[in-house]
Amino acid sequence: MRVLFLTPLVLLAACSGEKPPAPAPSTNAPVAAPMPPEPPVQTPVTAREVHEKNELYEFDYSYPAVAGAVPELKALLDKELEEARRELKVQATEGRKAAKESGFPYHPYTHTVEWKVVTDLPAWLSLSTVVGFYSGGAHPNYVYDTVLWDRIAAKRRAPVDLFTSKEALRGAIRARFCEELDRQRARKRSGSGMGDIPEFSDCIDPTEQTVILGSSNGKAFDRIGILVAPYAAGPYAEGDYEVTLPVTQKVLDAVRPEFKAAFVAR
Repeated sequence: MRVLFLTPLVLLAACSGEKPPAPAPSTNAPVAAPMPPEPPVQTPVTAREVHEKNELYEFDYSYPAVAGAVPELKALLDKELEEARRELKVQATEGRKAAKESGFPYHPYTHTVEWKVVTDLPAWLSLSTVVGFYSGGAHPNYVYDTVLWDRIAAKRRAPVDLFTSKEALRGAIRARFCEELDRQRARKRSGSGMGDIPEFSDCIDPTEQTVILGSSNGKAFDRIGILVAPYAAGPYAEGDYEVTLPVTQKVLDAVRPEFKAAFVAR
């Protein structure tokens, strides 16, 4: 015979007709896992943009966030910004003084730089800009500039320095450059020609212009841009010229051995 042992509380409840009390919650009940901590707030790297306008001058300078994310490059661009602003202020002050002494109206000087990304590669960052300026002449003018940033060496390089020499690069691209330049000249001039002005009809040295390196695949440089400012290949009214050439085997042969991995032929 099986004997059933009851606790005093159960016996008491049975005698009184009351239900036994519910058992106390177990201390071994699973505990909810704590919520993971919130990730730290990431402060985005913003591009720098400076705009100043007063009676003396108008100054604009900006660069993209990808450039500002590289400390050494940011420091270089910030230094260039301050130097350009300081030089503009000096020139504008002298220009206003000269205009007043000569009895001419003074028109504020201007300086504009807007760096833009040409190519962003794992080991390289290529930027270009139009540097616009006005310093009291008949009209404003502009030139081009470029920054080629070597991420591995953490330094700025001139695009032509990636080649064995200017002569080697010139020999590799000159024929195709001249052909494309003449094609663009003919289109702008509608066949009128500029034979009476040799410097506007002869070919120019592409390596003496602003050379930029670009990429269509995001992995390596496969094209070369030649940016030609006004007056270099034609009159001011024609504006600038932009010639883009593919990286060919002939171009690859002109690249310095230590930089060949950065290029690919198209």
